[in-house]
Amino acid sequence: MTRTPPGPPPPERARLASALRELKAGTGLSLAALAAKTTFSKSSWERYLNGRTLPPRQAVRELCRLAGEPEGRCLALWELAESEWSGRAAPTTPADPPAHPEADARSAAAGRGAALAVLASVCALAAGGLSVALVLLVGQSGDPRPSPPPPSAPAPRCRGAACEGRSPMHMRCGAAPLTLASHRTSTGAHLELRYSDKCEAGWARMWSTRIGDRLELNRTHGGRRPHAAEITDGIAAQSYVYTPMTEARPGTTVRACFRPATGGSRECFDARVSRSAASSPPAR
Repeated sequence: MTRTPPGPPPPERARLASALRELKAGTGLSLAALAAKTTFSKSSWERYLNGRTLPPRQAVRELCRLAGEPEGRCLALWELAESEWSGRAAPTTPADPPAHPEADARSAAAGRGAALAVLASVCALAAGGLSVALVLLVGQSGDPRPSPPPPSAPAPRCRGAACEGRSPMHMRCGAAPLTLASHRTSTGAHLELRYSDKCEAGWARMWSTRIGDRLELNRTHGGRRPHAAEITDGIAAQSYVYTPMTEARPGTTVRACFRPATGGSRECFDARVSRSAASSPPAR
């Protein structure tokens, strides 16, 4: 008898699983190491990260702690996934077939994104509104201390020029990064410029975005082509999406530019890597 393979997870659980995979990548831990540092088994984590099983709330909190990331956004995604799984989510009334199915699907995805953005805002660090297409130097504002590092974090896989164009998560540069600057765009997307003194490299990330949004990162001096990340699907739109890294040492100014798919103009903001910030010990 042929066994039918399981279908894809529901969309809310898939979004949660995508966010958890990003966190795991930031820790640099294998499934076995993840199980050793938490109260959940290797096989359980495999199911949680693939979206086959809804993880317990505590599992989400423990992974956030290991990744050194605020837990508010992932817990908001967990609440939505748990509501969908338990049947507590409000049922939808079938509507007449739309004349343009693709447009209707985009409209529905935008509505879900708006709801997630409200929940996710509890952990977002918004910098005040910037004028459209206005470049501001904001590296001196905010708390310069990095996030607490995960315990026994593996060593980074690159440093300086060797990190150019590489993924901060895959190169293990995402543990205890410094947030140089934050910005919320006119379209509601959240942006951050991040820096790792261990890797001597910076990158940018975005969330609460829309399909087609694009984020570019570059140094203000150096002549390199910008590194870019683009939102290609609905799951990515509700997850952290990172640009590749660029080499950045004390005194380097990095710039992120956001290009919305629709409804706005290009927005940029800068941050300078200060010598004192780059040498700051991890917060305890």
